[in-house]
Amino acid sequence: MARFTGFSPKAISFFRQLEKNNSRDWFTPRKELFEELVRQPMLQLVKLVSDQMRGFALDHVVDPGKALFRIYRDTRFSKDKSPYKTQIAANFPRRGLPKYAAAGFYFSVSHAGVEVAGGMYMPGPQQLSAVRGAIADAHETFRKVVTARPLRTRLGELQGEKLARVPRGFAPDHPAAEFLRMKQFYFYKALPPKSATVPGLERQICASFRTLVPFVEFINGAILQKLREDEGETIPKRPEPMF
Repeated sequence: MARFTGFSPKAISFFRQLEKNNSRDWFTPRKELFEELVRQPMLQLVKLVSDQMRGFALDHVVDPGKALFRIYRDTRFSKDKSPYKTQIAANFPRRGLPKYAAAGFYFSVSHAGVEVAGGMYMPGPQQLSAVRGAIADAHETFRKVVTARPLRTRLGELQGEKLARVPRGFAPDHPAAEFLRMKQFYFYKALPPKSATVPGLERQICASFRTLVPFVEFINGAILQKLREDEGETIPKRPEPMF
């Protein structure tokens, strides 16, 4: 099996310099360098990760080119007009669901380190409602999923912005009140910069992704069930997620 040998230290240095010189005048003459040192190795890494995901998250396997985020920032609604991102990132959404509103897998590489994450970061009202409903109905199962030892050991605690109160429609003293208040649901881990430059990064990323599978499947299962109910299908009782 092919292995990722690591990014060159020059790639890490490229991002460090870009942070200090975030302008088109600096980046444009170095675009080929970005392609060689950063984008092409990242495409290789994404392909290796995606190939391994066929064994545990087939619905999230994507073409490497489509998984990558563009290096260019959208500055239309931002006070920060810096034109370039100072990291390269890849997203693995669930096929058939909204790209950013449902749960997926994510990692990024920069001079600051390697970030690995998974979950639902930007849900719309419908997706959030579906997930909250699923949590309310199966709160014991959800708690087991998000407190599973392998997941917490590798990625820490469940994260996400929260409301000050339990949303309307749920009892304030619901056993899952702390989860029902959440507006986002994700796990996140930062690895040191050295992780990007040594062999085996794809194995570290996939090990984290594997532990995220029951959590991601719970979130997406709730969204899929709501979609089917809206389409008038008869839905069997929600299955227990696999551990």
